Amino acid sequence: MITASNVSLQFGKRVLFDDVNIKFHGERCYGLIGANGAGKSTFLKILSGEVSPTTGSVSLEPGKRMAVLKQNHFEYDDETVLNTVIRGHQQLWELMQEKDAIYAKPDFSEEDGIKASELEEKFAEMDGWNAESDAAALLSGLGISEEDHYKQMKELEGSLKVRVLLAQALFGNPDLLILDEPTNDLDLKTISWLEDFLLNFRNTVIVVSHDRHFLDTVCTNIADIDFQKIKLYTGNYTFWYESSQLALRQRAAANKKAEEKRKELQEFISRFSANAAKSKQATSRKKLLEKINVDEIQASSRKYPAIIFNQQREAGDQILEVENLSAHAEDGTLLFKDLSFKVNKGDKITLLSDNSLAITTLLEILNGKLQPDSGSYTYGQTITTAYLPNENAHFFDTEDNLIDWLRQYSENKDEVYIRGFLGKMLFTGEETLKSARVLSGGEKVRCMLSRMMLKEGNLLMLDEPTNHLDLESIQALNNSLKDFKGTVLFTSHDHTFTQTVANRIIEFSPYGMLDKLMEYDEYIADPKIQQQREAISGPVLI
Repeated sequence: MITASNVSLQFGKRVLFDDVNIKFHGERCYGLIGANGAGKSTFLKILSGEVSPTTGSVSLEPGKRMAVLKQNHFEYDDETVLNTVIRGHQQLWELMQEKDAIYAKPDFSEEDGIKASELEEKFAEMDGWNAESDAAALLSGLGISEEDHYKQMKELEGSLKVRVLLAQALFGNPDLLILDEPTNDLDLKTISWLEDFLLNFRNTVIVVSHDRHFLDTVCTNIADIDFQKIKLYTGNYTFWYESSQLALRQRAAANKKAEEKRKELQEFISRFSANAAKSKQATSRKKLLEKINVDEIQASSRKYPAIIFNQQREAGDQILEVENLSAHAEDGTLLFKDLSFKVNKGDKITLLSDNSLAITTLLEILNGKLQPDSGSYTYGQTITTAYLPNENAHFFDTEDNLIDWLRQYSENKDEVYIRGFLGKMLFTGEETLKSARVLSGGEKVRCMLSRMMLKEGNLLMLDEPTNHLDLESIQALNNSLKDFKGTVLFTSHDHTFTQTVANRIIEFSPYGMLDKLMEYDEYIADPKIQQQREAISGPVLI
């Protein structure tokens, strides 16, 4: 389908790819993964022709059509939403324009009639008569209401533009579909729709995503960028992660015999193949996994941050009690009303709401950053909190280096001690001396996690902690919160993170609250709970 041959890419002295040879083909979905800065998005641009490699070439099979999720959200501002989607099939769009131009001629000739007839035949072959209805169906599936279909793109807010551009990429059954972070700004229902769409898509997909649940659901193969190369693995992200960790442990066990290692890997593959029966792609993925050669499984060079939350003291039985809390946003929007719940020792509660500002406001109130309109909250005497806010820019408005930045939050001011915490978050050597002001979004979150670790709280509160983090940091944080012996309140759009950490769900709106002691997957799949969720949903403007 599409082949990269001897592809290398170099920026100055930095080599991103070195002599990459890879082919993507068939009814497969490839998840392209790699550490931050490995070049995931850049490689997609090489495949699409947006970036030229330093050496080598990319070839798309003749007669095949490629579609790419556009990242320029303003490119089609003067076009209608429906036409923007149809323009995803450029050949069909150009044919439509040519056809319409001929029919609009005031001096329509016999020659024009013959040409129009030829174009109509091609139009029918491309299923052009269903173009508008197909485009509308995609838009509706992605949550774009029919009343917005004929608006101009510039009239839509940013998150809706992203959905329209996704519909554009999906339109017209392309032979090769390239998607860079397609789940950004999508809600749970729309992500599920996209998962089902891709599961039923019978052509080739290459996708970059930080959503592990999405990768696990749709991917049949993983393309891993490591050591400036790209290696293909059969299976989804979790299979790649667990197998690479197993291979890493085996590499560390130098004295283990080769036959013992091989047997352990084979047992792992068999176990994972059996678990594939639970997947939406059960049959096809199980067949693929059964064909895996144990030699395919290799250790990764990935570095995972060491996120370790210790409790300075174990909490007593009284954790937190919230009574009749109510709050409005600055514009007068009611966020929640008479919110009451009691947090028990060992609870790991995920907070859900259609309005993310409502959750942020609740967490800011519980951490003394905002005052409620009414109501109260009470912590137990043994409780020490540690909080990761969603917005952190003001923490880094300083020229302090990372050592001095973190030192201000520590009772122990010793530089070796501080460097130890930074080292756990992969800041080493000269990196610890750079200004806090110039950090990337992911680096800032890792610094904020270091700050949390220093506090040694027994009640952790985290507002969208996976935002800006790479897959390695997300996995490390996920494992850490699963292992944490204390109590956690958090919110996250990461499905796997929520499913594996939370043992209790609290969902609220201005019209009510649900409080269920269960796992996330069970919560969203239970039809009775869905009815209850609908009962508390509704417009929040008052």
